[in-house]
Amino acid sequence: MNLSSLPSPFGIGDFGRGGYAFVDLLYEMRMKWWQILPLCPVGKGNSPYSSISAFALNPLYLDPYGLLEDGLVTQGDVDAAVYGGSPYKADYEWAIRVKTALLRKAYEKAGQKADALKAFQAEQSFWLMDYARYMATRDKNDGKPWREWTLACEEAELSYYVFEQYLLFTQWKKLKAYANARGISILGDMPIYVSDESADFWANRSLFETTPAGEPNRVAGVPPDYFSEDGQLWGNPLYDWEKMKQDGYRWWLQRIGGSLHIYDAVRIDHFRGFYQYWAVPADAKTARTGTWEPGPGMELFDAVNAAFPNPQIVAEDLGCEDEGLVRFLKETGYPGMKVMQFAYYGWDSVHLPYKYTENDVAYTGTHDNDTMLGWLWAAKPEERRQLLAYCRFSGDWGMGGAKSPVLRAVFETLWQTSACMTILPIQDVCGYGTDTRMNLPGEAKGNWEFRMTEQALRQIDTAYFRRINERYGRA
Repeated sequence: MNLSSLPSPFGIGDFGRGGYAFVDLLYEMRMKWWQILPLCPVGKGNSPYSSISAFALNPLYLDPYGLLEDGLVTQGDVDAAVYGGSPYKADYEWAIRVKTALLRKAYEKAGQKADALKAFQAEQSFWLMDYARYMATRDKNDGKPWREWTLACEEAELSYYVFEQYLLFTQWKKLKAYANARGISILGDMPIYVSDESADFWANRSLFETTPAGEPNRVAGVPPDYFSEDGQLWGNPLYDWEKMKQDGYRWWLQRIGGSLHIYDAVRIDHFRGFYQYWAVPADAKTARTGTWEPGPGMELFDAVNAAFPNPQIVAEDLGCEDEGLVRFLKETGYPGMKVMQFAYYGWDSVHLPYKYTENDVAYTGTHDNDTMLGWLWAAKPEERRQLLAYCRFSGDWGMGGAKSPVLRAVFETLWQTSACMTILPIQDVCGYGTDTRMNLPGEAKGNWEFRMTEQALRQIDTAYFRRINERYGRA
């Protein structure tokens, strides 16, 4: 479950009480891992995969109560930030408005944290000031894209964004420490690409494929696949791998090292892009006209493994069935992913549970999939029959809810595999349908909004999950 989906009185989940309560729930269920989406600031369409920074944390996740406890704001300030709308969807506009106001109010007392801020700035120097300068200059230019900037920021304006990130890192560190103390590890997520409207691209354009004018020459995407007939035109600038190689992939070592610092393990999205990536002309309307280009391959990960011995990395390798790519993934040694929803399109799928190995992380579905119950309702009859037969289920497959018999059959099939880790979206834990889907790839609106309520989390049968975790050796 992503942070944004946690219960919270402030319009979106955050680093506050809802996160601590969810850790307690996971502990009761005897779960060992909590997987989240990228913690970076969201970009277009509120996507955490199109961020203004690969390193910064999202200010929407600020916990107002934490500011109150630190004496940086008043109870009245916090009360004014309470959200009165639907608890079932994240309201990004409300959250950014009220949390920015709280941060600005807290910043008036930043002098109380002078020594800590100085230490934080030194620790995060490889990215923090680029981010602060980008954000402060964007503010100076009324939020316009950097291509339209005409005014420079004042040096004094950078300190606000240093303060912002200090507070966020401090709050997240406390929540993560609490989770770790209860035996819960955090599996984070790292998008492979950055946005062209990001501090990373703006400050480091020499590391990307650009025209003489500094614009992206080609952009990222994927060819037509299961999700989209036209492929997906992501539009992210592509890395200049030859240039990055010249300094030993320093930027990537900083990025992966930063992720391994704030998470216990990190899933790297679109891992195949390190072996081979889809490059689309910047002026293309769809991803169909792209071509495959070679990535850095093991050269990069030899450097990663040397810098961070035994890094806890999960490779998002979905759709990676090319022989050369399979060899590359095996050479890295990192666990890959298997998804049950992809298994039932014939009996030769690599996603069939009996094929899972100890180097696989197994899912019912990811944030890009329908819920498991939604999949059952939408599947072709033969696909649904195949799953039900595999899970040895013959009852009412349409029944959802926290005690859904068909979903329990699916869970226990997954739990009995050889996979080193099994992950369930919270929607599947609760037995929800398609209307709670987190993301529909290719759709620009309506994504990333799903939220849980405290009441809904209380409906989870913790005893059942504790039982199957203990029964199948996953507690």
